[in-house]
Amino acid sequence: MFDNMIASLREKSPLIHCITNYVTVSDVANMLLACGASPIMADDAAEVQEISGIASGLCLNLGTLHRSTVDSMLLAGRTAAERGIPIVLDPVGVGAAAQRAMAAQALLRELPIAVLRGNVSEVKAIAGVASSTRGVDACSADLVTPETLPELAAFVTRLALALHCTVAMSGAIDVISDGRATYAVFNGHPMMPRITGSGCMLTGVVTAFAAANPGSAVQASTAAYAAMGLCGEIAHAALRPGQGTGAFRSNLIDAMSLLDDDALRQGMKVCIF
Repeated sequence: MFDNMIASLREKSPLIHCITNYVTVSDVANMLLACGASPIMADDAAEVQEISGIASGLCLNLGTLHRSTVDSMLLAGRTAAERGIPIVLDPVGVGAAAQRAMAAQALLRELPIAVLRGNVSEVKAIAGVASSTRGVDACSADLVTPETLPELAAFVTRLALALHCTVAMSGAIDVISDGRATYAVFNGHPMMPRITGSGCMLTGVVTAFAAANPGSAVQASTAAYAAMGLCGEIAHAALRPGQGTGAFRSNLIDAMSLLDDDALRQGMKVCIF
């Protein structure tokens, strides 16, 4: 089911157009290179249509939002839609401010989003479900646990059907659904949320996997989540005494650059509902 996805990604080396968070843009670019993709970071309205015209996937991230950025996202997204390449939307902090909510809804309304990727609080905000927020981070009340997993899996499945796209919800346990197939991913490490950009990097990786493995966004997204989570486990295991989050970030990118399909198949912890 998830065979040869990394090999396909490294062979095709898809060009991924990113309109993303300037806080984490370098990390996203490096993680895309590590997984085998080719990143291009372009957000000026004067060129985004040309860039999406040659790209294999479009990654949209609301992390450092400006009104002009939304215009660029819509222009790039319309070109991506015409070409049939996957568009992945990360509605960072969507529950924190009205402008973010309006931007996310406009993008979902105007563009054929292939994958909506966010943490539990963000996904709930998109669905109009009451939830607290801590800026760009998930609220502690929105933890995904074995006890809450069945309820959240059903919620993600319903939202995917309503939005006509794959919904990928991050947490201690990740839940990914296209409304027909729903997966839970148990890979990952608690250190991952302690570095800025792990979610943004994941959004880039999801875009790359979807671009290189067309046909099933839900399976490509699930494999991307498992790969990123497994790399988090490997990155933590590689830490030496006295090393912390800075070394972990480097180890995370290293782990992705060395990951192959055999390692992913052996290390992924995925179940289907």
